[in-house]
Amino acid sequence: MPTFIQEECLVMEEISVEGYEKVYKVEDSSVGLKAIICLHDLTLGPSLGGTRIYPYQDFEAALTDAKRLAKGMTYKSAVAGCSTGGAKAVIIADPATDKTPELLRSYGRAIDRLSGTYITAEDSGCGTSDVAVIAEVTKYVVGLEHDNSSGNPSYYTAWGVYRGIQAALQKIYGSSSVKGRTIAIQGLGSVGSILAATLFWHGANLIVTDVNEARARKIAKQYFATYVSPEEIVSVSCDVLSPCALGGIINSKTIPTLRCKAIAGAANNQLWQDVDGDLLVEKGILYAPDFVINAGGLINVAAELCPQGYNPIVSRDRVDALYDQLILIFDSAEKTGLSTHQTAVNIGDERLQKKIGMRTEALCFRNLS
Repeated sequence: MPTFIQEECLVMEEISVEGYEKVYKVEDSSVGLKAIICLHDLTLGPSLGGTRIYPYQDFEAALTDAKRLAKGMTYKSAVAGCSTGGAKAVIIADPATDKTPELLRSYGRAIDRLSGTYITAEDSGCGTSDVAVIAEVTKYVVGLEHDNSSGNPSYYTAWGVYRGIQAALQKIYGSSSVKGRTIAIQGLGSVGSILAATLFWHGANLIVTDVNEARARKIAKQYFATYVSPEEIVSVSCDVLSPCALGGIINSKTIPTLRCKAIAGAANNQLWQDVDGDLLVEKGILYAPDFVINAGGLINVAAELCPQGYNPIVSRDRVDALYDQLILIFDSAEKTGLSTHQTAVNIGDERLQKKIGMRTEALCFRNLS
């Protein structure tokens, strides 16, 4: 039977989803809030995952995305050793027109009711200024812009992706240098734009696109990059394709059109299905598993929960180590004949089954509120 939690206009309904710890449908008609909080696995600790604000077509589309994202967070945390469980939340709204402080505060009260089993952070459509509003009503928020928090995690995500691109180049060419290599970036949001800058200053040749054409052309001009349409980016000839937008771009329809040597990007759930990882092996394309290469942001925000307090140097060094993690995955996949995706999943499964990295210390929240 569904469980209901109601206070004034805020209603939380627990819905049963096989294979998931807890899933909540959240609504507050007084502020137009419709959201889903999806907790996938709490084996290694309380769950941590960002809040995505997106105008989904319907509830089922939002639930599908929340489930895929939450599961990805479980494996991201397990492989990265963050000692947190996997979760994600989605708010069904247009972030450009529907996002209000009242909506965010109501959503924050829903998080607060879960008493720390879910901790949120920024994600697509939900920036650090938005999580600051959420933090007005709950302490279970990370990635805030104040002295006791870790701030915008995008820089750490982008650096981890850059190091992942270097790992892919090392595996393919025997050199990790991006100088003179052609990197195609799909999506120039907070992470993609930082990645473009990093690659430019290290000598890469860039091909870029974004659904916001004006933004993409501006960045293309700034970094002497080639602009292509969003429809063209998947099939351009390049050394590395770097998906940095929404997921599902690597699938049975796009794989035959790929003309890259490797795929290494920041987007979550880049493969539409697990079998797509096998199709990439058949095509001879090296894939950096998304939940490994894009773990930098999670590593950074999780670091502020430790008793010692947040230290950006510790985060930097842990994100930098993603290079070595990916080299190990690439080498292991080559030896076993498995896809790199399945190799990374197997690592996550082993850590979950053996409870490797399970949190043993209390979470420390240092929010101003």
